[in-house]
Amino acid sequence: MPSSAPIELDALVVGGGFCGVYQLKRLRDEGYNVRLVDNASTWGGVWYWNRYPGARVDSTIPHYEFSDPDLWKEWRWTQRFPGSQEIRDYFQFVAKKWDLDRDAVFDTTVTDATWDEGNKKWDIETDTGKMYRVAYLLLNTGISAKRYIPDWPGKDKFKGTFLHPSYWPKEDPDLSTKKVAVIGTGATGIQLSQEIGKRAKEFVLFQRTPNTCLPMGQVEYTGNEQPFPQNKYPDFFVNRSETFSGFTFSFLPKKTFDDTPKERQKVYESLWKEGDFHFWLATYSDMLFDETANKEAYNFWKSKVRARLHDARLQELFAPDEQLHAFGCKRVSLENGFYETFNRPNVTLVDTKTEPIVELTETGIKTSEREYEFDYIICATGYDAISGGLKNINIRGIDGQTLTKKWKNGIKTYLGMCCAGFPNMFFTYGPQAPTALCNGPTCAEIQGDWVVQMMNDMKQEGNTKIETVEEVEDKWAADVWTYANATLLPRTKSVSLPALLPQETTPDRKQWYMGDNIPGKPREPLLYMGGTDKYHRIIKETAQQGYTGFVRS
Repeated sequence: MPSSAPIELDALVVGGGFCGVYQLKRLRDEGYNVRLVDNASTWGGVWYWNRYPGARVDSTIPHYEFSDPDLWKEWRWTQRFPGSQEIRDYFQFVAKKWDLDRDAVFDTTVTDATWDEGNKKWDIETDTGKMYRVAYLLLNTGISAKRYIPDWPGKDKFKGTFLHPSYWPKEDPDLSTKKVAVIGTGATGIQLSQEIGKRAKEFVLFQRTPNTCLPMGQVEYTGNEQPFPQNKYPDFFVNRSETFSGFTFSFLPKKTFDDTPKERQKVYESLWKEGDFHFWLATYSDMLFDETANKEAYNFWKSKVRARLHDARLQELFAPDEQLHAFGCKRVSLENGFYETFNRPNVTLVDTKTEPIVELTETGIKTSEREYEFDYIICATGYDAISGGLKNINIRGIDGQTLTKKWKNGIKTYLGMCCAGFPNMFFTYGPQAPTALCNGPTCAEIQGDWVVQMMNDMKQEGNTKIETVEEVEDKWAADVWTYANATLLPRTKSVSLPALLPQETTPDRKQWYMGDNIPGKPREPLLYMGGTDKYHRIIKETAQQGYTGFVRS
């Protein structure tokens, strides 16, 4: 039942991950009456849900944390790439340090948001009946809020445990006597595979397109040991917002074939040894833009991967001699023993290009070749990424227009943070921003600071409504396409999902960077590929120049 009267707020923050937490902290410090709502039971955003075996971040620390000295001077990580439990612990530490709990409402899903033109406010409804009336609606739903599970025939017949990894039980099940399948080879599928292969009695991975994984390069820390002295942290956090990727490393100031083959091999070896995303985002400047340069990087990667696999069939399936897609134009995953997992006698790889899934049965999975029996089927098939979480909410702007209808034929935003027809509504880590090509906390602070500054400027000038216009949306969309077309991204034919049915004829056309891993979703670049540094400059200049592209009243 709805509550008797809506709660009046300056802003409602939706989402309890890095973006939402940062905005709640900043807005409260500025004196705003603000609350945060999340459907999870506590802090963490995507990390509240992702607790499957092997779940961990693929950004190094201190990249993957807030820049507030009150936090990093006290908090100590135990790994270069922390696991999901440690990240959840970090969020609890942050919440306590920043005293956030008093303004958070958990186990609550925002279902509807309707713009009231008369009051210049948003009316918000939730599944608990609690209602809000707010001046600003700030959406921080992230890139992984809407799960995607293909509609396989027989899916409801399976009598074992069928689950999406983000629904992994809090009490980790004993798999030592179980037969387990993982479907999908995105980041989650990779992390699951290298852990479950060691735990399960039998493990089968169903793969369509191989993931171009890079070695993680995990490091353990003890005591007060951290990556580098803390007196360097302030400059580090400034620098991370001034690079292409939101990390403190960036592309080399030279092209692939500026070096001799011997010099190039030395560079590749150095990047490989460094681990992390260096081979992807700290390499030659033309790797993502030139096909020949890209193939050179792929050939080095292929040789490294094949050397770790004992079986010729596995070598070809995981690191094909013929390059299937542009290296680095599908989200690169980091691995920690993934390839060696498939040298184990209890582990099998099914290539669904030649042996597609036909249906799920009571006891397992039937392919075009045979039937497999399983106790667990883990559907690591990803998400309706980036825009799916926003469209999960029934958002109605001016004249009742829904966000879903506005975006039906393609995403339209300005600065990757707002839409014409939806005043006083802003979203972070969403479509047409750097997002998945940017370190998460970097984007959280860049975009969060902009939102707070905008609200302060609106208040100072006595304005109550801010809205962008369609003309600048069209220009922004054109810029997003221009930057994407300058890379190899639009030509990439890749996806982590397995083939569904034998008659499916274009299994490799789809990828979530371009949106069309979801049936019916338009194929378009969902990310701003001009770089985090350029994006940061643009949004700052927009504010400095009086919020160009906006109408304020």
